[in-house]
Amino acid sequence: MSKSDFNLNHQNQSTESKIVASLERIAQAFRVLLWQESKEHSLTPIQVQVLIFLKFHSEEKRKVSYLADEFNMTKATISDTVKTLEQKQLISKGHEPHDTRSYIIHLTKKGKDIADKTSFFTKEIRSPIDKLHQDDKENLLLSLLNIIRHLNKSEVITIQRMCMSCLHYQSSDKGQKHFCKLLNQPLHTADLRIDCPEHELNA
Repeated sequence: MSKSDFNLNHQNQSTESKIVASLERIAQAFRVLLWQESKEHSLTPIQVQVLIFLKFHSEEKRKVSYLADEFNMTKATISDTVKTLEQKQLISKGHEPHDTRSYIIHLTKKGKDIADKTSFFTKEIRSPIDKLHQDDKENLLLSLLNIIRHLNKSEVITIQRMCMSCLHYQSSDKGQKHFCKLLNQPLHTADLRIDCPEHELNA
C-alpha cells in the first residue's frame, strides 16, 4: 500500500480504501454511542464496557488479569477501573478459597441494572443491519470475521473467542465450508460465533 486510505484522491479510486474508511466511521459511531451511554450513568466508557462484559461472561473470565487482556489494557489500569466500580457499589469481589490473592468480580444488583440498560447502546448500529438481506448479513459476517482473525494473528488485538481461532474449528473449500468438532456438525455461516463460551484457543 503506497498511499494512505485517508488520501481522498486515492480513496475515491479504491474500493479497499473506502471499506477501511467506512469501518473507521463505524468505529467512531461506537465511541460516540458508548460515550453518550456512559455520561448518562456518570461512568467512563471503559467502566461501561467492563460492566457489560461481566454481565455476559463466566466466572473464570471475570478476573482482573483476563479483563486486562480482553480490553488490551494493563492490569493496573483495569484494577483502577474495578476499584472505582466497587466504590460506586456496582461490583463486589469474591475471593477464591484456594488463592486469596485472586478474586472473581460479581455485579451487584445496581451493577446488573446498569449493565442491562447500557448493553443496548449499539441499537442504532443494529438497526440498519436488521434491514439487510440474509445473504448480505452472512457475507458481511464472514468478511468481518476474517478481518478480526487477521488483526488477532497480527497481534493488533488480543483475546478472541471466535470460531476461526478455536481448536474445534475446521474449514474447507478455501474457507467456504465450516465444521465444529466439538458439536460434530457442519456450521452455516450464520452459525459462526464471534464469542463462544466453549472456545479453546488453537495454538
